Amino acid sequence: MALPRKLKAMNLFNDSNSYQGVVTAVTLPKLSRKLDPFRGGGMNGAAHIDNGLDDDALDMEWSIGGMDDLVLTQWGASANVPLRFTGSYQRDDTGEEIAVEIEVRGRHQAFDFGEAKTGEDIETKITTKNTYFKLTWNGKELIEIDTINMVEKVGGVDRLEQRRKNIGLM
Repeated sequence: MALPRKLKAMNLFNDSNSYQGVVTAVTLPKLSRKLDPFRGGGMNGAAHIDNGLDDDALDMEWSIGGMDDLVLTQWGASANVPLRFTGSYQRDDTGEEIAVEIEVRGRHQAFDFGEAKTGEDIETKITTKNTYFKLTWNGKELIEIDTINMVEKVGGVDRLEQRRKNIGLM
């Protein structure tokens, strides 16, 4: 019987600036696909047709202690803001520890400053809508998604390469 890998340490970089000791939580993107049901004549049920990513598939929420001027200056920025989550995951049965990195680029949709009370902890929650996502597992790139450039690589295979060729983008 094996034990699962558990997050033992993490950090977040905002435009290459470390939030060590500042970041309190990260809700990583929930990769999800837009699957639409199709039921044609002679079919006893629906087949779900893959129409790419859900609109919120690359969204990320993250929280920092207090308030931060860097993130505030990124409000409404026209350029994508680069964020990088780094995590160290360990199996307690073997001691094996691996690095997981998730890089995203996008725009901040919301800042939730929460309730401010004198003498109490405050936290800022940021929601970022992303157009780029890359997951690296122990140094190996597993998934890369670039919605603007129509790239979707999984396990090193670009699943949209032929589609880009078909519409004259390559």
